[in-house]
Amino acid sequence: MCAMTSAHEDRPAPKTAEPVVRPTQQDETAAAGSELIGGPAGRWARGVSRLTPVRVIALVAIGMFALGMVQKMPCYDWAWFQGATSQYNHACYSDIPHLYVGRGFADDLVPYFDRINGDMSYLEYPVLTGLFMEVASWLTPHGGTIQHREQIYWMVNAGMLLVCTAVIAVCVARTHRRRPWDGLLVALAPAFALTATINWDLFAVALTAAAMLMWSRGRALAFGVLIGLATAAKLYPVLILGPLLVLCWRAGKWREYGWAVFGAAAAWLVVNLPVMLLAPEGWKKFYTFSQERNVDFGSFWLIITQRTGKPLDVGNVNTWAMLLVILACAGIGALTLTAPRRPRFAQLAFLVIAAFILTNKVYSPQYVLWLIPLAALARPRWRDFLIWQACEVMYFLGIWLYLAYTMSGDKPKGLPPEGYQFAIALHLIGTLYICAVIVRDILMPERDGVRKDGSDDPSGGVLDGAEDVFVLGAAAHPARHAAHHYEGPQVEWGSRSVRE
Repeated sequence: MCAMTSAHEDRPAPKTAEPVVRPTQQDETAAAGSELIGGPAGRWARGVSRLTPVRVIALVAIGMFALGMVQKMPCYDWAWFQGATSQYNHACYSDIPHLYVGRGFADDLVPYFDRINGDMSYLEYPVLTGLFMEVASWLTPHGGTIQHREQIYWMVNAGMLLVCTAVIAVCVARTHRRRPWDGLLVALAPAFALTATINWDLFAVALTAAAMLMWSRGRALAFGVLIGLATAAKLYPVLILGPLLVLCWRAGKWREYGWAVFGAAAAWLVVNLPVMLLAPEGWKKFYTFSQERNVDFGSFWLIITQRTGKPLDVGNVNTWAMLLVILACAGIGALTLTAPRRPRFAQLAFLVIAAFILTNKVYSPQYVLWLIPLAALARPRWRDFLIWQACEVMYFLGIWLYLAYTMSGDKPKGLPPEGYQFAIALHLIGTLYICAVIVRDILMPERDGVRKDGSDDPSGGVLDGAEDVFVLGAAAHPARHAAHHYEGPQVEWGSRSVRE
């Protein structure tokens, strides 16, 4: 499938240090926003040689995380503990302090082994997240009132999640070697700061971001191990192996894919097998709870339930959700094999995780954390990213105002069901919008900002510049250039060579 190239075109791309792509030179929104800090040239940053892009991004991410903690201060001081609606009126709710008592950590119960007194018989989180929660409880002093202990437990978890935030920012900034500044999308994402300490999702997100970095460096086994660990912390990362399978099929990279699957399976088993064998009832609680859980916040299924006034059968919803995600994944697979140029790994990773979330029976506000790092790699365009983030911020406010409305008794104050349904629709449409522009980039690679400089797939590792061995449809014909109307370096399909 390689294109015919001249001797000049066959010249290998230079391996020396390549210039860093500056968003302010390619992105109008980034250029306009940079005026706040001195303009595209970075007038305020001249001479500060130690502030490399990765360091700047890590510091910004830490600063935004701290602002997110400040936003939770009304709850930390009193709203978690006083009044039915205070934590919702201030939009500062977090599962972390409530589950300290509710899941037995305050009583030194061992997750998965000890039964819990309450609405849940065992901890309903995957094993590695349960370990994360347990370690935080070990670091929480047991003296003082239960309220004080809940506050300290949240603070300890926040510190651990802050480390995860720094890891995510650094990994995203380093995944695309020439595009470190795309990591600012993660660092400055408002939805990231607002939802970072609602739950423990950032742990799995950090492991997934590290896995993406390892794959971009051609380290398939390390990628697999990290994906396995991420799956042991949250279920969604295993889905990334699906689009990677189709990409490796198209490129004929079966050996690397085999190592990735082996590493993922081995790491997942190492974490899960001891608990699975010694505490089977507690271990399977996460999976049974996921199956038995009713239609919940943020999903289009909830809109249907509220509009019809009739509860949906959980079994039917599970079946339909599974069918929808299978159809979506089949469509992504077909797109991968028929696209005029092999899609980038990050593009497909975003699409498959978004498909899972959009069809799921629950779309919690913190699920946006799963998508933000992938969006920064898949579609690093500030305008589209900010449109999506605006939708997510509106939903973040909407869900808490809706809960305040439902729990305020005879004189409801907050957002009524109709308003909440609009908020749900808004954040679903925002996610679909990002999916749509990514699909457009795949079908029209000349619109892909990452490829405009002649790159192929910076996060693709062994897929970057690889030849096709299996394609369908029009892609099976003689290859086309990455950009038909772009005047600049172009990568020939299936080759690392650059035409200038």
